[in-house]
Amino acid sequence: MELIFGLISGAVGGNAAGKAIGGLDQGTLINSIAGLVGGGLVGTILSAIGAPDLAGAAGGAGGLDFGAIIRQVVGGGVGGGGVLAIVGLVRNMMAK
Repeated sequence: MELIFGLISGAVGGNAAGKAIGGLDQGTLINSIAGLVGGGLVGTILSAIGAPDLAGAAGGAGGLDFGAIIRQVVGGGVGGGGVLAIVGLVRNMMAK
């Protein structure tokens, strides 16, 4: 379930980074794919290394670990934007 949050926030982060930095914008499809990859990778890495929850004492309630969800959303958004930046830079360099 947490991976889904990471993937979705990665796609959102990729599109947000593309729109915020016009020179890196590769279109909605490429922005979303790069964001999905980045969000999935960063979310998986954060889970594997056991990064501390960003919500602190929010903990789990009703079967949902809100701290882990917040970690996935933040990590996915940052990872999605980061991978899009790399893809945008490489594609811009290849176009020259």
